[in-house]
Amino acid sequence: MLTILGFTMIATFLVLIMLKKMSPIAALVLIPALFCVFVGKGGKLGDYVIDGVTSLAPTAAMLMFAIVYFGVMIDVGLFDPIVRGILKFCKADPLRIVVGTAVLAAIVSLDGDGSTTFMITVSAMYPLYKRLKMSLVVMTGVAAMANGVMNTLPWGGPTARAATALKVSASDIFVPMIPALAVGMLAVLVLSYVLGRRERKRLGVLTLDDVLVEEPETETVLVAAGGDDNKRARSGGSGSGADADAELPDEDDGFQGLDPNRATLRPKLYWFNALLTVTLLTAMIMEWLPIPVLFLLGAALALTVNFPHMPDQKARLGAHAENVLNVSGMVFAAAVFTGVLQGTGMVDHMATWLVGNIPDGMGPHMAFVTGVLSIPLTYFMSNDGFYFGIVPVLAEAGNAHGVSTLEIARASLVGQPLHMSSPLVPAVYVLVGMAKVEFGDHTRFVVKWAALTSLVVLGAGILFGII
Repeated sequence: MLTILGFTMIATFLVLIMLKKMSPIAALVLIPALFCVFVGKGGKLGDYVIDGVTSLAPTAAMLMFAIVYFGVMIDVGLFDPIVRGILKFCKADPLRIVVGTAVLAAIVSLDGDGSTTFMITVSAMYPLYKRLKMSLVVMTGVAAMANGVMNTLPWGGPTARAATALKVSASDIFVPMIPALAVGMLAVLVLSYVLGRRERKRLGVLTLDDVLVEEPETETVLVAAGGDDNKRARSGGSGSGADADAELPDEDDGFQGLDPNRATLRPKLYWFNALLTVTLLTAMIMEWLPIPVLFLLGAALALTVNFPHMPDQKARLGAHAENVLNVSGMVFAAAVFTGVLQGTGMVDHMATWLVGNIPDGMGPHMAFVTGVLSIPLTYFMSNDGFYFGIVPVLAEAGNAHGVSTLEIARASLVGQPLHMSSPLVPAVYVLVGMAKVEFGDHTRFVVKWAALTSLVVLGAGILFGII
């Protein structure tokens, strides 16, 4: 019964948000609460929610202060050179922009943190998509898939969990998987090319000057591809000094991040901010301090140095308050979902049912089975639940049929491209929140493509003899 209720709860949640019958926050809270009553454990709902909130509180804190930190870095101009470089490559060609999104997300994913990747990628690419009227779910889908493939880095989480759970070396898991993961990344780039061609066919290819002419009412300053740093489209006036500050584009206007006259720029502190960011990411990778503590300290230091006056600090916090509230609220709502799923035992029964229904004849092919199962299981449950609860069972079954533990461990990484869009992954709420995309729209778009990417990785692993 718990198995059926678990699958029904997840299916109900996904259907309601994809059909936009409920907001994600409401669905994450009300649906598990209702099913908790169905299970007959309504009296323990409070305990389950508190347990879920307690487990996700550090993540919520990290996201809150990470958003503030990277928001400040964007305000002061740290990422402007990246945006200019992307502009130079992408021009106003939708195909190049989509491919550029995948490349940028893959590069930034080297730090091993999905939230950081999504904040930087969306901050750089959102103005382009918005001004050219491109599909924002294409941006979120491509970024999530690229990050999902790169999430298999030893310091990204899944590989370390698999190594710990199976007591093997992370390098022994990851290094042989590199060819298959490279094929997976190539698949993401090919998919980006296909989606980009579709967007190009729908919108055509424009020059940046053409784009500016479409919306002449708002002053926007661009660094055009390979061209003049002073190309402008303006509604009138000199656009300098205090007047320019008063006429900054509103939140939804494109390319605002490249306005060289915005009041928040701190060019004299550029190298300080760059060094601070590199130090922060290094400390995160080296685990010198817990990540929430690092971002809390980093946000406080960035605000103090760049905006020493209290009114300016309050203005920056206010500017990013909406993103902070949306993301942290979603994480705490997700805590209700995960708390009920785990507390009632539904997730354990679901996993046991799946493993128990593997035919005996599939024993010698347990690596393949593990790869296939990793796609839905890492979507419907946390990485911790999958790698510490399910993978050891699959490894035992594989060992009984002569399948090595390392093969099972590598196969368990296959589902990560889809996992990064799971409603149980806090980082995905940063992605859709900053991109102003409905979670249901993102889910409906990305699931099929991410599952296909996972299958490509699995196929490549089998072809190369890795799995």
